[in-house]
Amino acid sequence: MIVAPSLLAANFLNLEAECKMLNESEADWFHLDVMDGRFVPNISFGLPVISQLRKATTKPFDVHLMIEEPEKYAEAFKNAGADHLIVHYEACRHLHRNIQQIKSLGMKAGVAINPHTRVELLADILCDVDQILIMSVNPGFGGQTFIPHTYQKIRDLKKIIHDCGLNVLIEIDGGVTVENATALNHAGANVLVAGNTVFSSPDPKKAISQLKNS
Repeated sequence: MIVAPSLLAANFLNLEAECKMLNESEADWFHLDVMDGRFVPNISFGLPVISQLRKATTKPFDVHLMIEEPEKYAEAFKNAGADHLIVHYEACRHLHRNIQQIKSLGMKAGVAINPHTRVELLADILCDVDQILIMSVNPGFGGQTFIPHTYQKIRDLKKIIHDCGLNVLIEIDGGVTVENATALNHAGANVLVAGNTVFSSPDPKKAISQLKNS
């Protein structure tokens, strides 16, 4: 299991210490949620913060763009330090072109879907992406309750990927806890994004280890 703690839940007054903790933990990636106040009803952080975080980190940056017109900023996020760039199915008018752009810049490409979006709609893009991020809460805010129907979406997507003979990671973001991590694993998830579960824990490294070994 790949674990990608979400810095949206980190202590923004002490991000360098949070990065040091993650560097020393069993976490595999840093998950960075970028929100523009248009695609989602919230604003998080952007390019200046990510470029500074890159100086204090040693692991891949998994950048999740919850923004409109992501194609305008793909190169800038590459330059800021993104290793994976995830765009939303619902935000991209020309999704295949967006994926081609990300790949041409040397990043791994991912597509995220909101809770109401059916995984079957991804069939025509699966052969071009490295990962699919299934939102298990409505995007925009941390600390929300996990949507149970996500388990079935994971199973459905896993079958499509298997039937196509592909190797695409299934990433889950929203309401991921130590308690539901094993069920997510059994359903077919490969990557767990966890914010509050990690950063609100009295022992974040232990929480990461528990997720990693779910």
